Amino acid sequence: MKYKDYYSVLGVARSAGEAEIKSAYRKLARKYHPDVSKERDAEEHFKDIAEAYQTLKDPEKRAAYDQLGKQRPGEEFKPPPDWQQRYSDTQFSFDDIDLADLFAGLRGGGDHRTRAPMAGQDYEAVVHLTLEQAFHGTQVNVDLSMPKYDAQGVMHRVPQVFNARIPKGVTDGQRMRVPGKGGAGINGGRAGDLYLTIALHPHPLFRVSGYDLYLDLPLAPWEAILGTSIEVPTPAGHVRLKVPAGTRAGQQLRLPKRGLPKPHSGAGDLYAIVQIVVPSEPSEQERALFRQLAEGSRFNPRGHFDSGGMK
Repeated sequence: MKYKDYYSVLGVARSAGEAEIKSAYRKLARKYHPDVSKERDAEEHFKDIAEAYQTLKDPEKRAAYDQLGKQRPGEEFKPPPDWQQRYSDTQFSFDDIDLADLFAGLRGGGDHRTRAPMAGQDYEAVVHLTLEQAFHGTQVNVDLSMPKYDAQGVMHRVPQVFNARIPKGVTDGQRMRVPGKGGAGINGGRAGDLYLTIALHPHPLFRVSGYDLYLDLPLAPWEAILGTSIEVPTPAGHVRLKVPAGTRAGQQLRLPKRGLPKPHSGAGDLYAIVQIVVPSEPSEQERALFRQLAEGSRFNPRGHFDSGGMK
């Protein structure tokens, strides 16, 4: 049979203690786990790591392994003549047996290919929602390509669809955890989790900032000057907004609790940002009225230039 240096596989000294061996195994298992690793030959590395750990973590197996002496990796060798009598009740033909199979047959050993319980891999998915879906809550189908291993240990990508309930009031960039919907656990380990990141589609009217919404509010010059009462849209329907006389462009008019609902209670606010707009094609009568206003008004919108200009 060919010799494998289990200590070298785990990167520990032959004098390493149980805790050091366990720590080395966990670090390498995370690096080479086939579900997550991008390393070349990750699955083969993972099998070697698991094989080495299954032997070295068991005091009886480790003692039996150490009795084999230190050989060059890959070198053909046979255990000492009394090795089988001391450590195994199983009869082996050492000419055609793998080192891992040798330790799998030791008393109290079990199968070396049985990996320690490990949790399944967590998965990430982006869920695209409209503002209306975020406001009211919704159900979405999440399509994933999940890695699965067949009886020969070959990994295949299998499409899988999950139905997830999205509560009302989720915000852009929010990360939601769906327990147990990730990768399957290994050797009895728990299933991983699925994490959903919320991405809100741009809305033609509203801009989102956390739970608050922003809406551009076009006003005619006379509405801003004289004040008015108008209907404005919100995710829950139209509401009436009072515009005070003398409202300026850029001013934010707040509608409390008209934004996105918060998880437990309350809601964000809706801010209507005033924009002063003028007719793009004024009629002759409108032009005449504006001329009359220009001739009779003493208002100077650039009066501050005189006091702040350079001389």
